Amino acid sequence: MGGEAKSAQISMEKKVEAKKETKPVANKIKLGHVHLSGCTGCLVSVADNNLGLIKILDDYADLVYSLTLADVRHIPEMDVALVEGSVCIQDHESVEDIKETRKKSKIVVALGSCASYGNITRFSRGGQHNQPQHESFLPIGDLIDVDIYIPGCPPSPELIRNVAIMAYLLLEGNEDQKALAGKYLKPLMDLAKRGTSGCFCDLMVDVINQGLCMGCGTCAASCPVRAITMEFGKPQGERDLCIKCGSCYGACPRSFFNSDVIEEFENINEIIAGALK
Repeated sequence: MGGEAKSAQISMEKKVEAKKETKPVANKIKLGHVHLSGCTGCLVSVADNNLGLIKILDDYADLVYSLTLADVRHIPEMDVALVEGSVCIQDHESVEDIKETRKKSKIVVALGSCASYGNITRFSRGGQHNQPQHESFLPIGDLIDVDIYIPGCPPSPELIRNVAIMAYLLLEGNEDQKALAGKYLKPLMDLAKRGTSGCFCDLMVDVINQGLCMGCGTCAASCPVRAITMEFGKPQGERDLCIKCGSCYGACPRSFFNSDVIEEFENINEIIAGALK
């Protein structure tokens, strides 16, 4: 081999090695989507990531369970389980599925307001033509321990994507990546620890009275019973209408305000952008 050819080969090998070193992590994690009693809107948000979702599935995660996307009948071992919908407690299979999900998953994520707080399924009263016995629904946190909430009806595709990347780094990244992922996920973990119910009064105490409300109207838009209206640029709640479903609290961008994320905003954006290249 000539000197120039050998030099070119060495240069190419170095470039390949450099490219390998820039990849955030080496090992794929096992990702699953568990669908309970919901409208599938959260799964649509997952799919709305388009090329970002393809990138995640190509380089970072294997989709090992999903009723619509994976040909698997029984819940397998998973690193991260995205659970959509609330649990019908009259449906024995749904109750067993959520318990099995907790047993076989390292991280359980409540995907959307129904899984997190019950949302509009709190209104279910039975009487459906085909399954009249299905009349009571609970958020998954009332039956199992949940690690992370992704609030919203549906949650934004970007938030789902970011949580998937950060959960991946938390499990497989180096020490710096794990620390950064922990800071990003902490507010969503705190939401999970807080519980499965909430009302406008909680927003008053934690957001409005703290001077954090920016009058965006997200709480009013998320309320399934229209108990919240916007008056002179600020939210106003009707206590008699509130069903304490927690949707307004979970949807409010200031309810899980955390200075750790703000301080690391540039680093978090950089690591997400790098993962999606």
